[in-house]
Amino acid sequence: MTMPLTDSAFDSLRLDAVPDQETLRRVYPLPNDGAMRKEMPELTEQTQRLIGLSSLVLVSSADAEGNCDVSPRGGPAGFVAVLDSRTVAIPDATGNKRLDTLQNVIATGRAGLLFVIPGRTTTLRVNGRACVSTRPELLSQLTAVGKPPASALVLGIEEVYPHCPKSLLRSAAWKPEQWLSKDAQPTSAEVTLAQLRRPELTIADIEQAEADSLKYRYE
Repeated sequence: MTMPLTDSAFDSLRLDAVPDQETLRRVYPLPNDGAMRKEMPELTEQTQRLIGLSSLVLVSSADAEGNCDVSPRGGPAGFVAVLDSRTVAIPDATGNKRLDTLQNVIATGRAGLLFVIPGRTTTLRVNGRACVSTRPELLSQLTAVGKPPASALVLGIEEVYPHCPKSLLRSAAWKPEQWLSKDAQPTSAEVTLAQLRRPELTIADIEQAEADSLKYRYE
């Protein structure tokens, strides 16, 4: 039985949660040599190729108070530019304009990336220093999302780590025969309508807004 994700459930579970790293390490064996050695401070030719094939990257960040966020960024394969072996730049395509990630990066100067290649089971973790750039000569290079973006998230690489494929193999994420049918889950419009809590809106209103957002996504 799945426990409800409520404050009371969390408060109960944290009473006997693992208190420190030493206690946690007693639960697990030490990592093998390969798991440690494959972490690098810069991109190799092979990991640069992986980034060039990726059409989806998840960006993790936190604000100055430690409130965390993970946001997806997508585009044609290669939309993330490799500026050199220690620097990548992600164009900021038009989105919801909340600017959660960019504001977090400005606050802390840090970000983490997870590159995903649809249909493949390798993912690439890249962490490091980060900044938001509006330098015109950089933005003019980042046109894969349709036109030069208003800004770019620039990551100064400190850690590059290729993950093993176990998680994507276990999830069967790329096996169409195991995908849910469309009617097995709430639609994007249904989820959004419930989140907005505005009784004057209908599913049709949200669906139209989503269609307009996709149609004018580069404006």
